[in-house]
Amino acid sequence: MRGLRPTAALVAGGLLLAGCAEGTGGPSGGAGDEEGETGGSAFSADASMEGELSIMGFGLDDEIAEVRFDLAEQAVDGVEVSLAEGGLDMQQFLSSVASGDVPSLIRADRTQIGTLASRGAIQPLDDCLEAEGVDPGQFLEPALAQVTFADQVYGIPEFNQVRLTMANEQLLEEAGLTLEDVNGSDWEAVTNANQKLFQGSGSRVEVIGYDSKLPEFLPMWARANGGAMLSEDGRTAQLDDPAVVEALEWAVGIYDDQGGFGQVKAFRDSADFFGAGNQFASGTLGAMPMEHWYVNVLNEVSPDAPVIFDTVRDRQGEPISYATGSAWAIPAGSDNPAAACRFAATMVATDSWFAAAEERVAAREEAGLQFTGLLTGNQEADQRIQEELVEPSGEENWDSAVEAIYEANENTFTLPANPADAEFDRAWKDAVNRVLNGQQQPAEALADAQEQAQQALDRAWEEWDATQGQ
Repeated sequence: MRGLRPTAALVAGGLLLAGCAEGTGGPSGGAGDEEGETGGSAFSADASMEGELSIMGFGLDDEIAEVRFDLAEQAVDGVEVSLAEGGLDMQQFLSSVASGDVPSLIRADRTQIGTLASRGAIQPLDDCLEAEGVDPGQFLEPALAQVTFADQVYGIPEFNQVRLTMANEQLLEEAGLTLEDVNGSDWEAVTNANQKLFQGSGSRVEVIGYDSKLPEFLPMWARANGGAMLSEDGRTAQLDDPAVVEALEWAVGIYDDQGGFGQVKAFRDSADFFGAGNQFASGTLGAMPMEHWYVNVLNEVSPDAPVIFDTVRDRQGEPISYATGSAWAIPAGSDNPAAACRFAATMVATDSWFAAAEERVAAREEAGLQFTGLLTGNQEADQRIQEELVEPSGEENWDSAVEAIYEANENTFTLPANPADAEFDRAWKDAVNRVLNGQQQPAEALADAQEQAQQALDRAWEEWDATQGQ
């Protein structure tokens, strides 16, 4: 059974707090927490597996999902599992919270966990992890920090997405450049390389020299410049930090040197990004940072393209990667928290990841493709997969891609958990877009964004602190 009964109402974020406040036992209580009131736990290790388990926000898109899903179903044998396939529809989930008809388990973006936790929409999982024997230390520290709110774990990390430097070796050589000129370690070198690699005239772009990937990658450039857009405790916006302003000025300048963001974006959007005519295969892009999943795309559709890889480097030359990913969370009001906990724990278990990776290896071998690894958020799984399943192909560029993926995974950072993630994200992205569109200068735009973001954070933290009696 793979269908969840949809709810009719669509609610705004403000209704979420009201919908969660009643009957959840507060942020520290579990849904239906009669056991919690007497000192027990809804996540008993010997809880009988029965009833139903409805899941929202997950899809059986490939063998990595299917293998782990089958194992998790076996782990909750006796429970009827229903799945609403696809990414988490936040509006639908908020509607279910307001109506009191929540799914048993959800998979969300890690950046959403702080807000959902602060509003009482999901419950802390420390007892869940303990009941299932899951050591939180097995997860990558930045990933775990992103799902930890007010010193409690509210999400179980799943997958880790890192950024790499990708470049066209032929274009670099023709311009007298090397990979070090575009890996981010020297911003002046990247600027000069961009100017050398760019080809076009007037309003016509023929080759993008360098794509700094704004607005999405500003957090990475800010950190590479020694700055941080949000304080470690998630309470203070730092968007007007000089290091952040300088990062935006530089990254926007990359586009200005190519005729402006509008021209570059229009040309970029016209590319056959997922096909054999992609920008690296067609020789229409010098270099860019990009999520590591694109390595597999390139390896599949254009294995002979002259593309080479490195980690992204900070201005001291050290590897750095802005990491994102998903996490499992159990809604307050879940009708089967014990089964939800066991299902989620099985999905991210080392043995589950390894079994899924073995299936991926077999599939890629059958297709004549290289297995480029798997980043899971589980350090133990990552290490085992790398050591036992990742084998050199003998092709230097693709082997270097795998090396860069794992090196980046060891040097990640994330934005801290906070109770206003959507508002904070919108504030800085809108600011970057205003600069890219020529409406404001970087310092002015980020100053406005700072005020907007801080107001949102203050409101959200005040609401949270009030529920804690602070």
